[in-house]
Amino acid sequence: MKKIRLIIGREIKSKLKNKTFIIMTILAPLLITGFLAFMIKMAQSEKTEQNVLVIDDSQLFKDKLVGNDYISLSFSNEKLEKAVGEFTDKGYSCLLWISPTVIEGGAGATKLFYKKSPGFAFQTYVKDQMERIIYENKLKANNIDPNIISNSKASIKIILEKVNDQGSTQEQASFGLFGFLTGALMFMFILMYGMMVFRSVMEEKTNRIVEVIVSSVKPFELMLGKIIGVAILGTIQFLIMGLITFILTTALSALFLKDASAQLKVFQSQQEMVKKNGTNVNFNDLEKFDDKLEMFDLLQKIQKIDFAEVFICFILYFIGGYLFYSSIMAAIGSAVDSEADSQQFITPVMIPLMVGYFIATKTIMDPDSSTVFWGSIIPFTSPIVMMSRITNGVPMWELVLSLGILFVSFVFTTWLAGKIYRTGILMYGKKTSWREIGKWLFYK
Repeated sequence: MKKIRLIIGREIKSKLKNKTFIIMTILAPLLITGFLAFMIKMAQSEKTEQNVLVIDDSQLFKDKLVGNDYISLSFSNEKLEKAVGEFTDKGYSCLLWISPTVIEGGAGATKLFYKKSPGFAFQTYVKDQMERIIYENKLKANNIDPNIISNSKASIKIILEKVNDQGSTQEQASFGLFGFLTGALMFMFILMYGMMVFRSVMEEKTNRIVEVIVSSVKPFELMLGKIIGVAILGTIQFLIMGLITFILTTALSALFLKDASAQLKVFQSQQEMVKKNGTNVNFNDLEKFDDKLEMFDLLQKIQKIDFAEVFICFILYFIGGYLFYSSIMAAIGSAVDSEADSQQFITPVMIPLMVGYFIATKTIMDPDSSTVFWGSIIPFTSPIVMMSRITNGVPMWELVLSLGILFVSFVFTTWLAGKIYRTGILMYGKKTSWREIGKWLFYK
């Protein structure tokens, strides 16, 4: 046991000096925080101030097409050619020209002139208003009251309530994209740390250092020391990354989400008021949040994520997945003399990891499908697929079963890898085949 501890310490010290380790420790939290910031930013409405000059040759939109808190519209009767050359000098950000034949439709019925792109949110806002005005105009032309059509429309929001085995319910806010991100990170880290063990074993064999080491340490002890050493290093790295991520996300919330969180609380209190009092509420007194609904939905999803559960499961599945695959990688590293010769052995190991990654993409659309379920139980894919499911709510028995099978499978693969390692680590100058590796498994 003392020899294994020495090997573990040696592995940790050598890897801590690696620049890649330090860079990855800082980069991963930045990527996670950046992803969340990007999602929040995309959910927010664009607030670029727009001062728009409108030339309405159809005479249909005046007093009907209106701006909002960041878009101001001014109508003019001047000629288009003259206005195009002067609108920026007059302080307008863009010029909207509406054709006299816009009611009949056709390409080129409306043009937007600008020096600086006004953005997609602005274009959508103007386009939706114009379509609504034309729609109502056509209804009136056919003696149909637009208010009747408008009042007959209703928006429906489906609230997901998951029922557990005890019959109690809990509102769900599935955030499949975040789950997929954790699954993708798991794929990346298992592969990265597994390859770290593979290269360490292969380099020691190529440099013939291993001949000196195995004179005082059993090959199995050497392999186990390497695997455990890198596992401890990875766990330390994840704890550091978790702390950095927590600090960054807390700072992100304080800096950018303070106002949004306050508005969300007002929105939720208004919802509760309407739910409680129904039609007795004066809706004119309620604050309008139509342009923030998408952002509120995203914030509610983030708030419902149990980050402590996600982090603990990530550590457990990383340890299990890493131990499972690193023992195989160590066996491959001992069986070959160069990285080029290892391709025939590494490819079959990569395929299950890739399968797990592709199953993880399915969890975004169908997290409870049979393919996703079995992918989260089978040890070859469970670390990636289960992590992608975790934000959708996974029963405890599935987690226990999945982790149990994963760690039992690690013991079995380590036993098999030890048989390959003890023979392959001292073999040189011969290209190894699958058949030969099969023979090593039965050596006593």
